[in-house]
Amino acid sequence: MNTAVAVSSALLAALFFGVGSVLQHQTARQASVRKALRLRLLLDLARRPMWLLGTALSVSSFALLALALAFGPLVLVLPLAAMDLIFALPLLALRRGESLTRSEVAGMVCTAGGVAVFLTALPHASSRSGPPGVSDWAPSITVLAGVVVLLAALGASRPGRVRTGSYAICAALTLAVLDGLTRSTAGRFRTDGFEALFHWEPYALIAVGVTSLVLSQSAFQAGSLAISLPIIDTLEPIGAVAIGVAVFGEQLALTAWALTIQMVGAAAAVTGIVLLGRSALATD
Repeated sequence: MNTAVAVSSALLAALFFGVGSVLQHQTARQASVRKALRLRLLLDLARRPMWLLGTALSVSSFALLALALAFGPLVLVLPLAAMDLIFALPLLALRRGESLTRSEVAGMVCTAGGVAVFLTALPHASSRSGPPGVSDWAPSITVLAGVVVLLAALGASRPGRVRTGSYAICAALTLAVLDGLTRSTAGRFRTDGFEALFHWEPYALIAVGVTSLVLSQSAFQAGSLAISLPIIDTLEPIGAVAIGVAVFGEQLALTAWALTIQMVGAAAAVTGIVLLGRSALATD
């Protein structure tokens, strides 16, 4: 039952995030580049109805992701949640009265098949029993924060594809931390109820959530969705799975053969995500 809730919620989260990201990108591209990496960017976008609709879908996606992570591990939920474009592109094609191209269909097959292969090799062993403490989080957060600061500075100094890619990597890494904090916070509320508010995770969740929103909208504002969304869809689940292993004690494959199968599945999924991200339906 827990797995069924986690899987269905993760797939719905992917649907909402895919459509919401496309709507946010279409609006963010109209904002001034001088507002990138600033809260002023969000204040500007908040006056645009299309962006608000996309944000509402993204917030709904986050709520569904939180539900999924309350019942399932990061190594199960995040690969499923990364399939957002599989759901978004057919809806966009239907809206525009177009048919999916062979490349788009191949991307959907690679992504779905790769994720399925990756998940079939997951062990059934559980993670650690209690929520991780600050000392468990400190190494991962320190490394990821350092990378985000360096790449944000690089993106601010280099326009074009470098800026878009740098901001997208920053957004993906902060979203991976957000996913981990979401799992930890959801676990606190599930076991402790409102006593979870006396712990640090909900407040770190808010701070990282705002930061990830600024970074993702800055990436959308800086350039094509064909650059930013594949990076986010690829690096966010990879980062979240790494956090699941390092912080929560979750497990990947237990044997070399099973790990090879997982890597093949992951490579196929990444290839599919790149193909889907370059679709004209997402970039136009």
